Amino acid sequence: MLNQRWRPLVFCLLALLAIWAIAVTGYLIAKNSKVTAEKVRAYAESVDLSKLSGAARAKAIRDLEDMLNRLSAEERRRAQLERVARRWFDEMTEEEKAGFIEATMPTGFKQMLTAFEELPEDKRRRVVDDALRRLKDDQAKMQAGAGRSPGGTNQPPALSEELQAKVRAIGLKTFYSQSSAQTKAELAPMLEELQRAMERGNAFHERRR
Repeated sequence: MLNQRWRPLVFCLLALLAIWAIAVTGYLIAKNSKVTAEKVRAYAESVDLSKLSGAARAKAIRDLEDMLNRLSAEERRRAQLERVARRWFDEMTEEEKAGFIEATMPTGFKQMLTAFEELPEDKRRRVVDDALRRLKDDQAKMQAGAGRSPGGTNQPPALSEELQAKVRAIGLKTFYSQSSAQTKAELAPMLEELQRAMERGNAFHERRR
């Protein structure tokens, strides 16, 4: 009689333990499968793209694209500013570079370019300056966090002075459409910073005034 009385409780406890074990296992799997900028760097450094060809090379590039696209916004920014995939990009053919840029650009960035061009000229300049300032600040913080001097030369600027001048003079949408894949890759951090500003709504709300 005692066993029959306790049997439901024992079953409930076993069920709770099973649910808890499943939850913990799921959490650990999700944690380990989460892509970070450091994991992207490790992958890029573990594979020598120059030694790959054909289907193996194409798959390696697709895997890198997939990892970049799975990054959170914060980790994606870190990966861009630290240029974790730069060695691979430099070794790609022009066709591969073009496909890589197309595959890794965030959804909606073309709409962002159109919205940006609708802003008054003075507003466009301010938005670009603000985006570059935020990128510079973030880059300095990352270098400081890695034990580097923020004013040092460990990392090049997020966007060169030459490209900044061309963006301001020609217009971002026109300049982007005429640029090579290499230049588009250099513009990517600023484009994504502009898109974040658009999504926050604090940079583009005046475009129809």
